[in-house]
Amino acid sequence: MGIVAGLDSSSAFTHIVVCDSDTGAVLRQGFAAHPVEARATEVDPQAWLLSLGEAAGGGLLEGVEAIGVSAQQHGTVPLDHQGNLVRPALLGNDKRAQAAAAGLIDGLGGRQAWAEAVGSVPQAAQPVSKLRWMARTEPEAAQRVAAVLQPHDWLVWQLLGRPARRTTDRGAASGTGYWSAGTGAYRPDLVELALGHQAALPEVLGPSDAAGTTPEGLLISAGTGETMAAALGLGVGAGDAVVSLGASGSVMAVHREALSDPTGTITSFADATGRHLPVVHTSNAVRALRGTAEMLGVESLDELSALALKSTPGASGLVLLPYLEGERTPRLPHAAGTLCGLRRESMKPEHLARAAFEGMLCSLADALDVLRGRGVEVRRVFLLGAAAALHAVQTIAPALLGTQVVVPEPAEYAALGAARQAAWALGVARGTADPLVPPAWQGAVAQVLEPGEELAVGQAVRQQYAATRDQIHPGAFDPTD
Repeated sequence: MGIVAGLDSSSAFTHIVVCDSDTGAVLRQGFAAHPVEARATEVDPQAWLLSLGEAAGGGLLEGVEAIGVSAQQHGTVPLDHQGNLVRPALLGNDKRAQAAAAGLIDGLGGRQAWAEAVGSVPQAAQPVSKLRWMARTEPEAAQRVAAVLQPHDWLVWQLLGRPARRTTDRGAASGTGYWSAGTGAYRPDLVELALGHQAALPEVLGPSDAAGTTPEGLLISAGTGETMAAALGLGVGAGDAVVSLGASGSVMAVHREALSDPTGTITSFADATGRHLPVVHTSNAVRALRGTAEMLGVESLDELSALALKSTPGASGLVLLPYLEGERTPRLPHAAGTLCGLRRESMKPEHLARAAFEGMLCSLADALDVLRGRGVEVRRVFLLGAAAALHAVQTIAPALLGTQVVVPEPAEYAALGAARQAAWALGVARGTADPLVPPAWQGAVAQVLEPGEELAVGQAVRQQYAATRDQIHPGAFDPTD
């Protein structure tokens, strides 16, 4: 038996899990909040190290032989020729680069050109857009940028003592906007298009590679982004999809190859195992529930859930298109939400509550069908986020998503995925593990829900939703495209 640790530096916290390298059993855990200033849109990365040190206090890492690092995605850490910060790191929640992203899209010839080049279309969060923003608004700082890292890259580099070699992994690289999951290669020309000149980029390691060894002798694995680490921690594999219920939503699935989508609806990420994680985003998920709760004067989502279950499938004909903040899937950036089917008998609080849950889940089912339409096999769906625990979500989701639904118990899955990667790299380094197959840790403890006899009812609800969607937004979205 060996002992490994997984470190997840999210946007607000550092979580550390220490695990048995053979089974994945959690032996101990550590936690620390980032300093308040580290939760803004830009930050001195030293704050992440302070949080890490606090989380690892009290001898937490005693006996640990390898560490894996997961961190928030899309952060941009610009360095000069000496490896010093040019300016504070720009974080993924910084929206100032929206205009820069639009300029990049036009600069390469449109959305399809970007999708073919790197599997994604520039968004404000991505490093490529933030480099463009720097070049346009902070040209003197941009001129000093000699190398670019992301948060997990920078943390690994710090743990290793700032060696000359800087590294990343496929998962994190696939979110930059200048590395292609399809070709497995950087596009330095896109860095130059954004920044105005070339910059050194970290070496992309394989999934079971080690980034190096610390001065104290700890092996550090390649690390990865939070999304990829969480997928590894959950134990998702071929035939699995993950639906995340935040204010906005996302649907990702494990696939054998990168998907090039000329519309940019699919973002082609790489995972932490050598496969791919195509992702489809929606702009609206739980925000539709919260808005409905406020409209009805309901104090909590639990209360809204109970109210929704007093209604029946189809919500007495009410259909809510939950495009409250515009929408990414389908691409309707200027749309508003729509409530249809109002009749005297349907004008009851429970029907509107049910329509909100059905609208949110139908929208996510549309996103899931984008992936299915491109040949992605979906045999079960992992449902993540606090809203996944709502009784109405668990009751309605299997029939609307059309497959088995798995609701994992809350856990630090990104940190667990980082620890699993560390165990993998440690085993490979010792010659006891297959470099192509991650260790077979026990999967997430979860509740499993089947659509059963409700599948036909769910299909009818989706047909009602699709008819309304196509009437209000004709031609905007065809889930079979």
